[in-house]
Amino acid sequence: MNAPVQLAPAQTPFMRVVQDFCGNRLALFGAGLLLLLIVAALLAPLISPQNPYDLAQLDVMSSRLAPGTPNPAGGTFWLGTDDQGRDMLSGILYGLRISLAVGVISTALALLIGLVLGMLAAYVGGRTDMLLMRLVDMQLSFPAILIALILIAMLGQGTGKVIAALVIVQWAYYARTVRGAALVEKDKEYVEAARCLALPAWRIVLRHLLPNCLPPMMVVATVQIAAAIALEATLSFLGLGLPITEPSLGLLIANGYQYLLSGTYWISFFPGIALLLTIFSINLVADQLRDVLNPRLLK
Repeated sequence: MNAPVQLAPAQTPFMRVVQDFCGNRLALFGAGLLLLLIVAALLAPLISPQNPYDLAQLDVMSSRLAPGTPNPAGGTFWLGTDDQGRDMLSGILYGLRISLAVGVISTALALLIGLVLGMLAAYVGGRTDMLLMRLVDMQLSFPAILIALILIAMLGQGTGKVIAALVIVQWAYYARTVRGAALVEKDKEYVEAARCLALPAWRIVLRHLLPNCLPPMMVVATVQIAAAIALEATLSFLGLGLPITEPSLGLLIANGYQYLLSGTYWISFFPGIALLLTIFSINLVADQLRDVLNPRLLK
C-alpha cells in the first residue's frame, strides 16, 4: 500500500511577507542596524558614560576635547566633547532617543488623522471628498519645510509643539494615499456583498476596507518616519526646533557647526553620522516593505 501523500501547509500572507523580507540581505542589514540604534537609544540612561542633561556632570575645562582623550573623572571620551564639556557619545545616545521619539510619535498621530479623513473622503464621497481633497491639494502644493517653519514661528519651541507641527505637515500624505487605496477597494465584490447584507458603514470600513488599505500605508509611514526625523533635525539646526535643554541630533550638529573650520570636526561629525545611519536604515526597511507588501503578493 502506498504511503499517504502529505501536503505542505499553505503559506499565509504574513509568512510570505516575512520570508520575502528576510530574503533580502540589504533589508536585513537595515533592519538590524535600525534595531541596534533603537536599543541603544532606549538603554541610553544605562549605557551612557554621562548624563548630558545633568549640569553637575559637565566640566567647562573638558570643553572640545578630541576623541579618545582620557576623562579626568575616569574613563575615556571616545567621541570627544562639545563646547560645554558634554561627552559626545552620551549626547548622541540621548539625542537619538529624542529624534526617534519625535519621528515615531508625529508619524503615528499623522497616520491616525490621515486614515480617518482619507477613509471618510473615499467612503462618503461627494462634497465631503471634494472639500477634503482640495484641502490636501492645497497643503501638498507648499514645501513641507515652509509649512513647518510657519507653524513653529506661531507655536514656539518645545517638543510637543514640534510634534504638533510635524503632524500638521504629514497628515495630508496619508489622507491622499488611503483615499486612493480605499477607492480601489470600495467597488469590489466583497464590499458590495457587505452592503447587500446591510452591514453598518463603520463595520464595512473597519473590517473590509481598512485591512486592505494598510499595506501601502505601512510603507508610507515608514518613509515618513525618516522624513519627520530629517525635518525635525533641520528645524533644530536652524534653532527653531527643540530647546537646548533637550538636544536632538540636529541640535547637536548645530552646536558644532561654528567650530568646523577650527578643526573641531567631531562635535558635528559624529551626530551627523548617527543621523545619517538612522535615516539610511529606515529607508532600507521601507524599500523592502514596499516590495513585499505589494498587494499582488498578498493574494
